[in-house]
Order: sequence, then structure tokens, then C-alpha cells
Amino acid sequence: MGIRKKNNKNPPVLSHEFVIQNHADIVSCVAMVFLLGLMFEVTSKVAVLFITVQYNVTISANEVPEEMPVNYFHHGLKDLATVFFYMLVAIIMHAIIQEYVLDKINRKMHFSKTKHSKFNESGQLSAFYLFSCAWGASILLSENFLSNPVSLWEGYPHTLMPFQMKFFYICQLGYWLHALPELYFQKTKKEDIPRQLVYISLYLVHIAGAYVLNLNRLGLVLLVLHYFVELLFHVSRLVYFSNDSRQTGFTVWAVLFVLGRLLTLSLSVLTVGFGLAGAEKQGLDLAEGNFNVLFVRITVLATICASQAFMMWKFINFQLRRWREHAQAQSLKKKPGPAAKSKSKKDKANGVNGAVSSNGADSPRARKEKSS
Repeated sequence: MGIRKKNNKNPPVLSHEFVIQNHADIVSCVAMVFLLGLMFEVTSKVAVLFITVQYNVTISANEVPEEMPVNYFHHGLKDLATVFFYMLVAIIMHAIIQEYVLDKINRKMHFSKTKHSKFNESGQLSAFYLFSCAWGASILLSENFLSNPVSLWEGYPHTLMPFQMKFFYICQLGYWLHALPELYFQKTKKEDIPRQLVYISLYLVHIAGAYVLNLNRLGLVLLVLHYFVELLFHVSRLVYFSNDSRQTGFTVWAVLFVLGRLLTLSLSVLTVGFGLAGAEKQGLDLAEGNFNVLFVRITVLATICASQAFMMWKFINFQLRRWREHAQAQSLKKKPGPAAKSKSKKDKANGVNGAVSSNGADSPRARKEKSS
């Protein structure tokens, strides 16, 4: 797969610039090695660990022979290999979107360096959030989680997942892991790296926590809700970059952001604080996948509440900064510029001189009358 940035310079092989310019080709070759491994019997068993979803469990529906068996999956250490492969896929997809979509738009719009990096960030995240939100919503509808909220905690531990749900979590972990090497590939500024690391870490901790603790149903609902709000923000930012006067999307996003935080806290407390606390199966059982103990519940709720409080704090700072910038812009518009001030002073002086010349004794008319 040839994904190569056009550049007249040829950097030395295996140099930093060479790796950055050709990272998509290098990663494509690595992924191709795993795919080629499926063709040979010696390497197929290893390649399957990276490409296919592991830990398949077949269950007969209602124990009736005529019914088709249903395949479910649980998690394990082999999932790390699968996550690594789909991290490579995410890097390739990132490069394709950047090369064939975002770079072409950047050339037409002629953005500044600051807008260029923000546009790329919002463009990549908008594509990911849109895809993940649609995929997650389809799983919620097919599994009837929205129509039956009790299923979020009923029957815990939810060790068995349908294929789509497990693959969704694998892809989510792969995507957010791919964001770490992308900091190097995209030449992210040093001052932006701490911010990027914070939100990447938050995503990884919450997604991996829901996956390992068998809270996959609650995690899926919260992810879809969060992704929808974030999608609106990044789409609004893309629209704002194309036209500075279009800021309605930010207002709608601000309202939905606050509602999303409240709904996230409500669902978390309802599921973990009340649902799991009253469940029949209590106690810590690693073999069964049961983590329904008081310490784990408090830790989960504390983590969710802390992350929501952090997001609200960032949101408030963002809104205050926007209002401050808007107030400064309005004050600059109202203030007359230096040229306008000098012009008004000249007009004032001319008006005074005209009044003096028309009413004073030194006017031409007065001099004429004196001479006569």
C-alpha cells in the first residue's frame, strides 16, 4: 500500500525523517507479514492469534438441536496480540485519511500552522467518533440494552460477549493505543504532548477497565454517549475553521456536554452503586470473572466521578476563555482606531476654524466690509 508524502528531499534510510515520512508503508509491511502468515501451516497458528478474535465459546440456543448454536466470546491474555494487530490497522487508516482527505482540504483552505494541526486533529477524531458511534449504537439496538436498562447489571458478571461487542472493544483499544506512536509520526508540539497523553490515558483506562472487569455493557453505553457529544464538538470545530461566523454548533455542544456528564454519572451510580450492590452474586472470584465487591465498586465510581469532574473543569475553563476572547473582540470593534481618531480630530479642528472664520472679524467678508 503506497501511502507516501510527496517530498523532493530523500532523507537517509532509517533516519527519523525517513520513518516519519514512510511510517504508513512500514506499518503496512508489518501487517502484511501477519496476513501472509495465514497462508502457511507452520505460521498460521501464530498469525491467527493476531488477526482473529480469540476465546470463542459455542452455546446451543435453548438446548434444542434444531436451533442454530450461538457464538460468544470472553477476554484473555491472547487479546493483547489482537489489539496489537488492529493498532497497526489504525495507523494505516490514520495515514489514508490524512493523505487523501485532510491534506487535500488543507491545501485548498490555506490554514495557518495552528489551525492546520487543530483541523487535522478534529478531522481524524470526527471520522473515528462517527464510525464508533454508529457501530456502538447498532450493537445497543441489536442487544436491546436501551429498551431494557436492567440488563446493564442483571446477570453480572457478563463474561460472555457477542462477536460484535468484543470486536468493538478490541478496535477501541487498538485505536487509542495507535494514538501514542502517532504523537511521534505527526510531529506533535512538545507543549501539546501532555494534553494528548492525558486524554489518551483516560480513554485507555476506562475502556480497558470496563473490558477486564466485565462491565462491558455499561462501558458500551457510556462510550456511545460520550462519542456522540465529542463528535458534535469536532464537527463544530471543522465548520468553524471553514467559516468563523458559524458558532451555533458550539452552543448546542455545550448544552449536550453538561447533559452527557449528568447522564453518565446517573447511569454509573444506578448500575454500579445500586444494581451491582443488590445483585445475587457478591464476592471476588477471578476464575468466574466476578468483581462485585465493595472496594471494586467504590474504585469504579470514584474513577468515573473523577474523570467527569476533570472534564467539567476543562469545559468551564474552555467556556471562560471563549467568553473572554469574545469580549475582547467586541471591545476592539467598538474602539475607534488611530486613523479614525486622527480623522475625527482633523474634522473637529476644521469645524472650529470654519466657525471662527464665518463669525470672526478676520473672515474675508469682514475684511471686504472694512476696506469699503
